Amino acid sequence: MIINGSYLNRSSLDPYEEVLNRPPWVTTTLGCFLIFTIVVDILGNLLVIFSVYRNKKLRNAGNIFVVSLAVADLVVAIYPYPLVLTSIFHKGWNLGYVHCQISGFLMGISVIGSIFNITGIAINRYCYICHSLKYDKLYSDKNSVCYVLLIWALTIVAIVPNLFVGSLQYDPRVYSCTFEQSASSAYTIAVVFFHFILPIMIVTYCYLRIWILVIQVRRRVKPDNRPKLTPHDVRNFVTMFVVFVLFAVCWAPLNFIGLAVAINPEVVVPLIPEWLFVASYFMAYFNSCLNAIVYGVLNQNFRREYKRIVVSVCTARIFFHGSSNDAAERLKSKPSPLITNNNQVKVELV
Repeated sequence: MIINGSYLNRSSLDPYEEVLNRPPWVTTTLGCFLIFTIVVDILGNLLVIFSVYRNKKLRNAGNIFVVSLAVADLVVAIYPYPLVLTSIFHKGWNLGYVHCQISGFLMGISVIGSIFNITGIAINRYCYICHSLKYDKLYSDKNSVCYVLLIWALTIVAIVPNLFVGSLQYDPRVYSCTFEQSASSAYTIAVVFFHFILPIMIVTYCYLRIWILVIQVRRRVKPDNRPKLTPHDVRNFVTMFVVFVLFAVCWAPLNFIGLAVAINPEVVVPLIPEWLFVASYFMAYFNSCLNAIVYGVLNQNFRREYKRIVVSVCTARIFFHGSSNDAAERLKSKPSPLITNNNQVKVELV
């Protein structure tokens, strides 16, 4: 590992006692950055969950995956990130081995759960837009719940080997108990491929097929025997596509650094500057707070629901008045759901 430009054997000293001599502004910046991420992560993803809970029009098969993704993002903000924050301000890990393992385990659960849920969302959108005649059968409420449970079961299965490989270790460069990229080259390569590259390939294929269909619709070259797309379908697809792109951008640097280190650690490790390694980690951490912002910015229905929840909280009426749908009827507003149902009347794009 690299400490101030020199290399130390991790076995030569207790990893929990390793401290980096950094200027105070560096730790302050990292701490403030993480505090912002935690606050926005918790508030934003709670808004997402409450929005779907309160609005009946949002309770559909597609949004089950959106809620599941919000839960995955919340996991790290509730436990691992606060421990990282403690490590930053104490300039080292002082919480012991058990908390280190739990923190690293939950971080893995969150990131793998996130990419698996994003993959599930992409497949859902692909089936809804490209195979809409079969969508209602494939994504009934019961089936959708089973898919989400399968995603979390696969997530648990994917992270458990870390406990036996010994790859969850404290890294003082990022003040985190996390996946140690050099613990096992073969295992690291497998992790990067199955937990990042393969899901990215699947999602890319799904969204590429959707983009092709959208372009056909706009150019009016779509076959007549295919279901027509509504403007809502396109906007909802774009929203989830942006979520995917942000995840890929935020996590790609860390994964490719890990892949390079695993392939040839003796050559690659000295070439990676510490600032790049730290930046890749905290950029990945930052991704957990972005999805709720994307929904609010790009989706009018979520944006309206956010406003109603905030107003309800401020007036202490969130649990004592009717649902937001009743309020919407009283205000004569007509919010559109994030993911429309197949049985709605569809109009062709112009």
